Amino acid sequence: MNFKVKIEADSNDITEHLQDGKRRPYLCTVCNKWFITKRIWIRHMRIHPGSLPFSCTQCEKRFANEYSMRHHMNVHSSKYKCTECGKCCRGNQELTVHRRIHSLEKPFECATCGKRFARSDYLVTHSRIHTGEKRYKCLECGKAFSQSCSLTDHMRVHTGDKPYKCSRCDKSFSQSTTLQRHLRVHSDNESYDCPYCGMIFKNSYNRACHLQIHTGAKLHS
Repeated sequence: MNFKVKIEADSNDITEHLQDGKRRPYLCTVCNKWFITKRIWIRHMRIHPGSLPFSCTQCEKRFANEYSMRHHMNVHSSKYKCTECGKCCRGNQELTVHRRIHSLEKPFECATCGKRFARSDYLVTHSRIHTGEKRYKCLECGKAFSQSCSLTDHMRVHTGDKPYKCSRCDKSFSQSTTLQRHLRVHSDNESYDCPYCGMIFKNSYNRACHLQIHTGAKLHS
């Protein structure tokens, strides 16, 4: 697989940074750390003020370029809105995948145990249960994770980063799920959140349907 350096740098620096055999094509030009994925790099860049110059006016998330910011802004509009639950997505492909929550379509099957999933990345993550693979390793303490998002969340233990801000008070949180739970303090309506991805539902049945895409378990009527 070929990688392109997203920040201008000498390509020789990449090969010299293969301490565990993994390429790290994303460079932080502030502290010269390298990262495996763009997502982890963007999370890291938040610790450096001004390194992500494009900010969403609706939720204050920051981006490295204008295209990424505009793509994200679709979440706050009705351009790609689910007619079932009202969730707004960043694009048509994301909306198509999201609609499987309601249709219960699961086109991806685990060859080992037969469990089915709505998304291919859920299947990839699930397959690590059988292999025991933990490919995402923290460079600070050595702790390993099976999902990149788990490593991203873990890294905030070291950085102290709290990117999720409450729009109704001054509190900030390191994880989106913690913010979602906090928002109940400001709401009179009970809500039901997914413990895997933080998505919130108006009733327990809708949440139970959604949980199937994470667990593969069938909903009993």
